Amino acid sequence: MRRYPAYDPPEYCAWQADPALVDGFIATIERDAARHQVIQTLDRDALRELYRRLVRARLHDVTLKRWVRQGVISKAWLGTGEEATTVGPVFALDRDLDYAAPMIRNAAACCDMGMPVADMLRAYLASADSPSGGRDLHVGSLDHHILQPISPVGVMVPVVAGIALGARMLGQPTVVLHWIGDGTTKTGSSHEGLNFAAVQKLPVIFIVQNNQVALGTRLDQHHLASDFDEWPAAYGVDGWSFDGNNVLDGYAATRLAVDRCRAGGGPVLLLANTFRMGGHATHDEREARETFPASLFEEWGRKDPVGLYEEFLRRQGHTASDLEAIEAEVAADVDRAADEALASKAEPPVPPSALGGVYAGG
Repeated sequence: MRRYPAYDPPEYCAWQADPALVDGFIATIERDAARHQVIQTLDRDALRELYRRLVRARLHDVTLKRWVRQGVISKAWLGTGEEATTVGPVFALDRDLDYAAPMIRNAAACCDMGMPVADMLRAYLASADSPSGGRDLHVGSLDHHILQPISPVGVMVPVVAGIALGARMLGQPTVVLHWIGDGTTKTGSSHEGLNFAAVQKLPVIFIVQNNQVALGTRLDQHHLASDFDEWPAAYGVDGWSFDGNNVLDGYAATRLAVDRCRAGGGPVLLLANTFRMGGHATHDEREARETFPASLFEEWGRKDPVGLYEEFLRRQGHTASDLEAIEAEVAADVDRAADEALASKAEPPVPPSALGGVYAGG
């Protein structure tokens, strides 16, 4: 796909496919027989749809970063480099039955669940017609089965467990998907929610999205073990890992988890390793570069999830012109969404609206 030197991480700007990494991408999706079988069911259109969603996720972030540079917004929280950990798993859901509960870095889940990109962008502009009515930049839409994130990390874990419990009590075959950052795993609410879901055998899929850093704290500074491989056993639930930069591996691993949850097998804990190709937000890019050695950014830069998947599609016979046409269509859609969102900025929420939707216990 096209690279944007003003907005992309520098490692992506002159990106060239490493044949060994493309071979590894293919080896990963062929290694597990059950996952390979799931992937084999994807037809040509489905494979292209995954590419469309990856490109849309990247261009959504490019739009936000452009707005920051132009002074439209002050900062943005991006998922650049982690798109496959969001796009693959959401593709495994049934949008009419299931719910997704993204973190702010999983914004692509919103449009992948059917939410207009313009609404996602409006959230950053705090316009009156934004999803939260101008109250919060976190994005959600119950109409599209997307639970809006809450700023304190970890507190959504018991919430999604409650959604799953409620669905089961209503006799609905709903599965709830939620991402947990490596830093979020250190919160008490995460542990309580995971344990409750495990004990109640709820239909929830938790993805531990290990992007190697929490704010500016490296994983090795807050997590004694080298990984999270033992976590499913610790909670007494099923779980397995997937390559967080391989959209097909993420899809297949989650598809198997959805089937298990739907069949009453209880929660599944998925473990995804990926890397945050930037700061916690756009205002601290320098801190991010000081937190890790340049070699680590270079290593993960070669594993660009969009680029690797594009090269995989080429090997599958998808032509460059076909993929360029998809990208051009997505770029036009995102540009239109940005224009639509900016047109809303002139309509800020009126002050009395702050009192709506506020509840107090008695």
